[in-house]
Amino acid sequence: MNKEAAGDDLGLTLQTGFVTKAIVGLFGSDRFRLAVSADGSTFFDGLSVDNATGIVDQPRLPRFKAYTNYDNYVGVGAWTKIGLNNTDYNDQGVFDAGANLFTAPVDGTYLFGATLLYKVNSSTSTRMRGRLVLNGVTEIRGSYGEISGAHVSEATALWLQTMVPLTAGDTVELQGYFRVADGYFAADHTSFWGCKIG
Repeated sequence: MNKEAAGDDLGLTLQTGFVTKAIVGLFGSDRFRLAVSADGSTFFDGLSVDNATGIVDQPRLPRFKAYTNYDNYVGVGAWTKIGLNNTDYNDQGVFDAGANLFTAPVDGTYLFGATLLYKVNSSTSTRMRGRLVLNGVTEIRGSYGEISGAHVSEATALWLQTMVPLTAGDTVELQGYFRVADGYFAADHTSFWGCKIG
């Protein structure tokens, strides 16, 4: 099989009832594409391979990275949802910066991580904790952590990372906690990220 120019199409069309449901091949360029459609007119690329490098892209993969652009004050002894009001990226719109949470668009396995940066309010004797919470209620196993040693303002940080199976519609949020003394989760470096991996 051959096409005359890079901008031409060459590939396979897969149909149900004469309605195209998938295309595989070189469509409009020399990149290899696998695209699917529900109606035969609007197509979504599930896989794209750069013919010059062999690098594989998943253009529809749910993924995000959110951060706060202000210092989040948290008092002593209460788990508090961190206000993450900006995103560096938010593919498929899976992170809601107004509600400060991720919503799973489909069933699958997801990888999440977070960075909590400490900022002093009145005392560096505080102890900072963080966790990820499923559906506003359940602490996700493996996502809890605490810094128990001395804190340095805008230098002490806690990193969390875990993997969890989710059902479409499940939510995940980042929460912070201070014991001993209150404090802030610092602007710009306090962040939360995630992506579907299976």
